[in-house]
Amino acid sequence: MVKRERLIEKFVNLVSISSVSRNEKDFKEYLKKEFIKRGLNPEEDNAGEIIGGNAGNLFIQIPGTVDASPVLFAAHMDTVKPGEGIKAVVDGDIIRSQGDTVLGADDKAAIAVLMEVYDILREENLLYPPLEFLFTVAEEEGLKGAKSFDFTRVKAKKAYVLDAGGSPGSIVIKSPWHNEIEYTVYGKAAHAGMDPENGINAIKAAGRALAKMPCGRIDEETTCNFGVIEGGKARNIVADICRIKGEARSLSKDKLDRLTHELKEIFVSEAEKEGARAEVKIESLYPGVNLDKESEVVKIAEKACLKIGLKPNLTGTGGGSDASIINGSGIPCVNLGIGMSKVHTAEEYIKIEDLIKDVELVLAIIEESIKESGSCV
Repeated sequence: MVKRERLIEKFVNLVSISSVSRNEKDFKEYLKKEFIKRGLNPEEDNAGEIIGGNAGNLFIQIPGTVDASPVLFAAHMDTVKPGEGIKAVVDGDIIRSQGDTVLGADDKAAIAVLMEVYDILREENLLYPPLEFLFTVAEEEGLKGAKSFDFTRVKAKKAYVLDAGGSPGSIVIKSPWHNEIEYTVYGKAAHAGMDPENGINAIKAAGRALAKMPCGRIDEETTCNFGVIEGGKARNIVADICRIKGEARSLSKDKLDRLTHELKEIFVSEAEKEGARAEVKIESLYPGVNLDKESEVVKIAEKACLKIGLKPNLTGTGGGSDASIINGSGIPCVNLGIGMSKVHTAEEYIKIEDLIKDVELVLAIIEESIKESGSCV
């Protein structure tokens, strides 16, 4: 059913077209042409204008051949750096990068899979429900494309994102709520050698606060981190400002709320003990996911795995994906493991067998979705 060499060729071609976040235009245009060749009508939204990129999200609605509930499949078009001039190398049973860039299996393996799935559906005259494909931009920069998409356009009531680590069979049903936190301390400048006592050192105040604040692994569901610190103007000036950028995540929204409140209270209190003034800005980056194991979207994925000989593995993750935004829009959505390994590094690779299994899994999900709708296959 899956044409191995054709699938490899699809994937190799896709990764050769650069699409670093917010510079997906060439790749988007290629996808548009490919789906138009297949008789479909890809629609581009204005996400590029909203986020300051050169391409929008692509949304494709595919009429079904059977009366059944629509299904949404999603993947992202962008890659991280270094992502210019990618050349994929077929090395025995794997496909890897040539060694000086990422491979881009995150997430172009998913796009190659969905293209192959549609080609198989047409060639073999298989039954399928109405399908919707969503290819987003700037996922790697904080799910910006998905956040800008109008989900009222989607008719599906269940969705599958193909963007998780782990082998095919991994079904991510839990992911964290995520807050971005920016801490700022305002001190008072003074000459460091002539009258330091007239200054208030913002860096020292920030250090005092950081020393009292929790950091790292808080519990099995919760983490926080301080990732960037900057401040001061010169070595001989008492620093009048210091900024820290951090984050907190948890699979429990209550835990995240409590931790975020604790971080804010400690930071402000400790900075003030040094005579400084502190501000804390909190932004929710994306909502968490906590799907019921018995929900339709999960059970269909499990049945599909079993159908093609995979052992379903219901799991959670500490990272976000477009599945977070899709769930937040009210559409139950799981994130599927597709076998990409060592992502975001020049050692990234994917097994050819996993690519093939990904295609088989999506086809099986489509078949099980028809059965769940009560239609005959």
